Amino acid sequence: MPLNGKKYCVFEYMYRDGANYKAWGSLLLTGEPTQEDISELKECLDSGEYFVAEQVGVPPVYKELWDLSGGTTSDDHALHEFVALRAANDEEKKMALFGELSNLLESFQAVTKWDYLLSPDYSLT
Repeated sequence: MPLNGKKYCVFEYMYRDGANYKAWGSLLLTGEPTQEDISELKECLDSGEYFVAEQVGVPPVYKELWDLSGGTTSDDHALHEFVALRAANDEEKKMALFGELSNLLESFQAVTKWDYLLSPDYSLT
């Protein structure tokens, strides 16, 4: 059941370093994703799955791994990975609202080339 008559979805993503350690992120968005939205999003991604979080305003999650390792390592790099775009469940609807699905999609569609320099991990690659 939509809250306040709205539909919500979740953008799931992760950061996977070169040693395959992972940190997960998810954003609660207003809107209902279609298969076309997901396909168009994937077309914007590097190799259909990678993106520079800082370039599209998505909160980076690599710092979780930095906290575990005591800082950056030679396994770090600039890219996050798209996991899913799907309807939010009741528990996820309690998360802080990040924004609108349409705005997030527009941010990805505006990218013509991924700029790795925007990530603090760029110098590590």
